[in-house]
Amino acid sequence: MQKIDLTGRVAVVTGSGRGLGRAYAEALARSGAGVVVNDLDADAAAEVVDAITAAGGSAVAEVCAVGTAAAADALVDRAVKEFGRLDVMCTNAGALRDRTLLKVTDEELDLVLDSHVRGTITCGRAAARRFREQGEGGRLILIGSPAGQLGGFGQTAYAASKAAIIALVRVWSVELAKIDVTVNAVIPKALTRMSATIPALTEIVAKVEAGEPVPADLRHEGTGTVEDVAPIIVYLSSPESAAVTGQYFSFGGDRFAIWAHPTESFVTHRDGGWTPEQLAADFAEYTQHLQHHRRRK
Repeated sequence: MQKIDLTGRVAVVTGSGRGLGRAYAEALARSGAGVVVNDLDADAAAEVVDAITAAGGSAVAEVCAVGTAAAADALVDRAVKEFGRLDVMCTNAGALRDRTLLKVTDEELDLVLDSHVRGTITCGRAAARRFREQGEGGRLILIGSPAGQLGGFGQTAYAASKAAIIALVRVWSVELAKIDVTVNAVIPKALTRMSATIPALTEIVAKVEAGEPVPADLRHEGTGTVEDVAPIIVYLSSPESAAVTGQYFSFGGDRFAIWAHPTESFVTHRDGGWTPEQLAADFAEYTQHLQHHRRRK
């Protein structure tokens, strides 16, 4: 099996000072890509750059909070200044605030929506403009979440943000096809500092951080280490993935899944339409087609 080689390609990974973003940046660099490491924490970003360069890779840090057009432009400009081009934009950065609808504040909404939604849009737009200028296509890899697909208690702002990102995949993959830019989303599951806040996973995360392996049943269900998710980022950044666009993939542990696009599950017609009373009469038939929400493993 031929190794994927990203030599000569350049990637920006937002929010790559630690966790999943760091794993993506390091994996891209190991495959030969030049990487712009982005984080709010200058020390964390510098540590990742040092680790990449010590391993023989190429990376630079750009410290900023994603969300504004200025930050997005700075990331693209840094890639071009340091490496001469841009081929991949991976929009991983974003904040999390665990709040139910009745408790979430405007400030928390602004933080989560700005970092995830506005950050993805501005970085995607800046990268697409550069791809068009270069005339050689490009890769947009957006990072989703199970919360955006299935919801999650206390995740009003976060789930809304991640669901919006999936909608962007559907729109951008059509809009940018004419300039050979692929757009896909990865929905990762991994044991991170964020997952450690889930009571059922707190002890497991601590054990894995101490060097123990991820339990086999958890890996089978799709939760492993951050390094387990990185291969799909490398693949989607490569020439080998040129025909793959408009998709969203669950990836983690020993599990890979392709999500279906939304579609109507039941359709009926009535000549002349419905009155409220007719709907009430007909709904006894319709209830068998209602979608019952449940979280999947």
